[in-house]
Formats: sequence, structure tokens, C-alpha cells
Amino acid sequence: MAPPPAASAAPAGRVRVRVVGAVQGVGMRPFVHRLAADCGVSGFVLNGADGVTIEAEGGALDGFLARLTAEAPPLARIDGVAVEAIAPTGGRGFAIAESRAGRAATRIVADAATCPACRAELFDPRSRFFGYPFVNCTHCGPRLTITRRLPYDRPQTAMAGFPMCAACAADYGDPANRRFHAEPIACPACGPRLSHPIGEIAAALRAGRIVALKGVGGFHLVADARAEAAVAELRRRKARDAKPFAVMMANSASLAAVAAPTEAEAALARSTAAPIVLMAVRPGVLAPSLSPGLTRVGVMLAYAPVHHLLFAALADASDPDAPNPTVLVATSANPCGEPLVVDDADAARRLGGIADLVVGHDRPIVIRCDDSVVQVVAGAPTYLRRARGFVPDPIPLATDGPDVLAFGAHLKATVTVTRGREAFVSQHVGDLDTAETVRFHRETVDHLLSLLDVAPDRVACDLHPDYRSTALAEAFGRPVVRVQHHAAHVAAVAAEHGVAGPVLGLALDGHGLGDDGTAWGGEAIVVDGARWRRLGGLAPLALPGGDRAAREPWRMGLAALAACGRLDRAPAFFGNVALAAPLARRLAVGAERVSTSSLGRLFDAVAALAGVRAVQDHEGQAAMELEALVRAPRALAGGYDLADGRLSCAPLLRHLADARPDAAETADLFHGTLVAGLAELAVATARATGVERVALGGGCLMNRVLAEGLDAALAARGLSVLHARKLPPNDGGLSFGQAAIARGADITN
Repeated sequence: MAPPPAASAAPAGRVRVRVVGAVQGVGMRPFVHRLAADCGVSGFVLNGADGVTIEAEGGALDGFLARLTAEAPPLARIDGVAVEAIAPTGGRGFAIAESRAGRAATRIVADAATCPACRAELFDPRSRFFGYPFVNCTHCGPRLTITRRLPYDRPQTAMAGFPMCAACAADYGDPANRRFHAEPIACPACGPRLSHPIGEIAAALRAGRIVALKGVGGFHLVADARAEAAVAELRRRKARDAKPFAVMMANSASLAAVAAPTEAEAALARSTAAPIVLMAVRPGVLAPSLSPGLTRVGVMLAYAPVHHLLFAALADASDPDAPNPTVLVATSANPCGEPLVVDDADAARRLGGIADLVVGHDRPIVIRCDDSVVQVVAGAPTYLRRARGFVPDPIPLATDGPDVLAFGAHLKATVTVTRGREAFVSQHVGDLDTAETVRFHRETVDHLLSLLDVAPDRVACDLHPDYRSTALAEAFGRPVVRVQHHAAHVAAVAAEHGVAGPVLGLALDGHGLGDDGTAWGGEAIVVDGARWRRLGGLAPLALPGGDRAAREPWRMGLAALAACGRLDRAPAFFGNVALAAPLARRLAVGAERVSTSSLGRLFDAVAALAGVRAVQDHEGQAAMELEALVRAPRALAGGYDLADGRLSCAPLLRHLADARPDAAETADLFHGTLVAGLAELAVATARATGVERVALGGGCLMNRVLAEGLDAALAARGLSVLHARKLPPNDGGLSFGQAAIARGADITN
């Protein structure tokens, strides 16, 4: 990370300093107060709508300004410091002044995991915070999830209803205290309380029960991850047949008992964001049904005080940093695809049929925020889901432009608001299939616009007319820019890297409406600002049954056999599927006229031919299980054809139909051949256009084997490769790409 910008040289006399960035809710004012005392300067500091304002004079003013950025609090992110000379006042002392309101131009920081100092107090019997599940300070604790509006002051947060006791008020007002002006400060005498004691929660988990536990951004469903009976029962009650569960562990010293993380993965897990991190799982430790068919597991470390207390109780331990054998399932409490539950009364109603014990607390969650999910790809972190710990950190934009509100996709929806040269992408909202999730989408729009004090000039949405996000955009009452799905994927990657000028994109996805009315998903696209051109991509396959084909990979398996001229082999592959024979006859006579260039559906086809999965329980299941089988990807000689910008894997499909290699060899051949073919497609397109920067976007880039294979293959051919690093490559980053294109679109016509 680059160092924060230094303040300009201090003029003589008194100065006014404006500090912009993530500088509220991070202990900036108490830090400035202590620094002023140390440097002997007088004046004041306050929160304003545009950040933090300081007036200072006297003392070691040069040193004060130099240390202002060099020694800033750990959670602060300083984007700029402006210094101007003003008339001296000759005042004495240094104060924290009352905040000033106005149009918000600053931002709040993301929620942060419990810091080491608070964790130590949590287990120190001499501390008044001993055993208190809401301990926090200026270096940790909830931020976004408790903030209603800016400036970030206690009356503007969910803590407004908790008057400070004398001890907390003393800490809050003591410049030497770590909790000096810590807005969420609370203790057992005056703060929020759990509805059930930690001992009762631990006893329920030891007994194999399922607990709904309210945390920072919502409720988790928690169970013993080593106990198959508990995990299987959680699956049954939540109606979640096979989608993998994430697990929570006490600390990084405990990881080795369950997983084999790389150092980069372990570092991500123990960061202040504390995301779920995908890492190799040790066989035979966790319940078999926890992540069936996969070789990696999502692991997060305890990040809230209540988690630390619970793990200590379950292991009968007092050292929160010692290895702890407890492993808990910690999955989002959102029944039937609905949004994360955040309200205690709502939890009792919606989770009562899933959890044996519902544990709430009386600190309101202003904005729900799911756990983030990341993996390491080509040596750097890549999001699968961006939410708690990272939102609402902005993404800098290369140029100024109009304020835009982008509504995202239908699946994995997020919202993006641009303000000046920053883009703010919301937390993960989810799939807009239920009225509750649509309501959450509206809440997210309202909260983000209110927090940022933005009235958008225009809105952006997907080209697909049937997406609920499209309907929401059209009802918003601003000019609408409709953005093609895969152009938005490429634009998102280009914009996060600040690319000016054209970029060649490989948009590798499961679905998306093309501008020709057909289903796309494996496209070579050049994006240049608000303009884009499709120059090639995967040869289309039939899409038998339309959307049903995405749930039933056997249909795509038949389409693949038809594409390579091997429909006669259909009984050998799908003889046990009742509808396979009549569908094969329809394919043989060309009666299935709907087609798709989707790479996601090609993955489904190969998974079906490999016998991995004929029907899938959740999106991407077949592809994930196929990826898990890869050992040493290699390209089949002559396994693809490339002509006129169209990449066909028909030769590979014929080989799979004729030779019928086992599932692991099929996975190796498919991934290796696909990487080789896509790399040749990119090279050919780069030569034809003169564009040598390649942006990799779309949901298929969550496949680490594919992403790393393309990274290596394209770099070896002299092309510059851009990965999605600040947002997910999947539809979770789509709203940002929509906003990037919409900012430059002509809306006069």
C-alpha cells in the first residue's frame, strides 16, 4: 500500500488543515489532540462533512504537520491533506470542537475485527470490560453497520440510545485513553447486552444444537462443524442441500488443525477485515457434508468479542490467542434465499424453525452486511463476495464525471454510487428473487445515497428487461443508461485499474443478454470508455430448456454431444435420465433453436459428460466440483478450433465422448485446453486491434485454475493481464462496470 500523502510545508503562524479520506470513526480526532499536546501547538480539531478540519498554531508546527500523516491511526485512510495559512489567534490549549454538518464529502470506514488491546481486556479479570461482548475502541469494532448518517458522531449511530455511564464518559473525554471520542464506547454498566449468557450458548453447541447468533452485520447460524449430525440437520432445516458452509475458528494459531493455508491466505484471515478465506482443507477433520465434493473450505477467524468469548467457553480456555480445537459452522442466517436477518424480533419469527436457540442483542444493526469471501489468485487477493470489513471503502476513478447510481445485476446484486472521482460499491445484496431481497436492495440504495449525500444525475442498469434491478432503475426517475452485461464486466476491471483508452476483455460468465437478443457468456470485447465492441468468443451451444439448462447440466451435456457430432453416444452418458432420449431427438433435427455462448454452460456440459453432476443444487456447483478434481491441467493436442474470432471446443468434446476418460483426467484436459484456446483467442484479437491489455472478468474467473492459467498463458505471450482485485469478477462487481460506462454515456438523445 502506498504511504499517505504528506502535508505541504507549514506556513508561519496559524494554519487550517483539511484531511480527507476515511478519517471519521478511526480515532483521528483523539490522535490529532494527542499529537498537538506532544508538539505544543494550540487550536482545535473537528469532524466536518468533508472530513477532518484542524486549526493549529505555535509549538513545533512543522513536526505536527509531518507526523499528521506519518503516524495516523491504523484504520485511517488519508487521501489528501490541504494546508492554508490563516491569521493567528494567540489562543491556548487544543480542543476537540463540535462537529459541523453540511453536504457529506467524507466517508465512514468499514467494520473492523476486535483489536489485540480490546481482546486482552476481554479476558482480563481486572478490566471493567472483562467478559463484555461489545468491547471496542477507536481501533476496532462496528462502523458502517451502526452508522445512520455523517458526520460520524454517537447521536448519528445505533449507539444513540445508550447514554454513557460515568466510567465510559471519563474514557471518552480523556485524551490519553484509547477510547477518547470512540463513538461506540460501552461497558456492562451502560451498553448493549446479549439476550442469553455465553455459557448457555456454549452448552447448546456442545449438545449438538443449532444457534442463531446476532453479530456485527447480522445473524449467523452456528453449529459444531466437526459433528456430521449437526451439520446435516442444519442443511435439512435451512433447505440447503449441498452449497458449502463456511467455518469460523478462534484464531490463526488454530488454522493448521483444519486447513493448510498459504502464508498469504493466513494473513488475509487475520487481517482487520477478517473475511472468509478459501484454503485447502485437511481431509477427515470436518463433517463430510460441510463442503461435499470440494477440496477447499472457507475459513474466517473470530472477529467480534462475542465470538472470542464463545470459543473460550467451548474450549474452557482463557487465552484467546492459543490454539483452540473448536470449529464452528458460521453461515449467514437467511432462510430460503432471503436477505441476512438483522432484527431480533424478525429472527425469532424467521429463524425459529431453523435454530434451537436464537441469541440477539439490543444494539440495532442499521445496515446489514454479510461476511466477505476472498481467495488468493495469481499471488494476490480476489473477492468472491465483498461486504463486511471492506465496504464502504471507495474505488478511485481516473477522471471526474457525473454522479451515477448503478443498480447491478439480478444475481449477486450490488449497488454503486459515484461521487466526484470516487465510486462506492455497496455490500453484497444477493439474488433479487424474493420480495425481501428487493426490499433490501431499495434499503441499500437509500442508505448509500443518504450516507454519501448524493443525488444522482443518471442511473444505470443491465440490458436485460426482465431483471428486477432493471425495473428498479426504470422507476427511479432519472435518465437510464442500459449497459450490456459483459461490457460491464470488462469495464469494471478496466475502471478499477484506472485504464484510460481501450482494453481487450475476456468476459467469461454464466449468462447475460447480448445486444443481438441471444444469451452470451464467453466473449472477447474491446471496451473504450463508454463504447464497446464484441469481436469474438466461444462458439455457441444449444441451450435446451432455456434457464432449466443452468440447473440441469445433463441438458448441456447433450448439447455438447450434438455440437461435436456424437449424439449417438447419448444413451451411454445419460441413459438413466428419462428426458434425455426425446431431447436428443430434438437436438438431432435442430428443433432446439435457443443457443448460448456461455462458458458457464460449457463447464456444465463437461461436468455432465465427466459424470460429476447431472443436476445441480446451487449455481456453479458442477463447475466448482469439476475444478476440485484438477491435478495437472494440460491441453489436448488439436483440442480446439479458432476461426474468424470463434473458439470451438468441439474437438475436445469429441475426445471426451469417444475416449470417456475418468473425471479427474477430464477436468485436467478441459481446463488445460480451455486456457490454451482462450489465450490464442486473446492473442489473435490483440493482434487485430493493437490492444495488448487484457481484462479478465465474469463469474467463471472465480475458478482459480482458469484465472491463474490465463494469467500465465497471456503473460507468456507478452500481453498485460488485469484481474478484478478491488471487486469480485462475478456479478458482484457488475454495478461498478455499469457506473463506469454510464458516466461517459451520452444521455441527450
